[in-house]
Amino acid sequence: MAEGNFQRGDRGGNSEDRGSGFVEKVVHINRCAKVVKGGRRFSFSALVVTGDQKGKIGIGFGKANEVADAIKKATEGSKKDMITVSLRNNTIPHEVIGAHGGGYIMLKPASPGTGIIAGGGARAVLEAVGVKDVLAKSLGSSNHSNVVKATIAALEGLRTAEDIFRARGKKLAEKAAL
Repeated sequence: MAEGNFQRGDRGGNSEDRGSGFVEKVVHINRCAKVVKGGRRFSFSALVVTGDQKGKIGIGFGKANEVADAIKKATEGSKKDMITVSLRNNTIPHEVIGAHGGGYIMLKPASPGTGIIAGGGARAVLEAVGVKDVLAKSLGSSNHSNVVKATIAALEGLRTAEDIFRARGKKLAEKAAL
């Protein structure tokens, strides 16, 4: 239904937590109607992405009878389970495909100045994590939740060259010899 960036108590613009340096992006707000004797009762659910734009990201899902309360619950949930992502300069270290449910997303590193070529939930995740240059293509379900979770799964699969050398027990000096 509604898609975009919402700030608590406001309609539009990016939301930034003033004290903590986290960026909150509302990916999707869903309205659900329950028909009762007196008419319709509406409830709302919100999908929020929170990141520090330095490699940390979290997602949250909140439900409430008011939009603002749903966003607040989702934001609190997104800050509880944050993950750290390996980034290289302003892009990702290598190409990766992420999947969750029926949602698949392909991420490719891009040259400086390209920007974020992605749509919907994937764009919100990539902006919040701090990626500046990347190419993305959603390859499956367009469900907002699955696209966001697939994007995070793809970002979790990223490893820098230093991480791989460390896992193999080699030093960076040996890298130059190869």
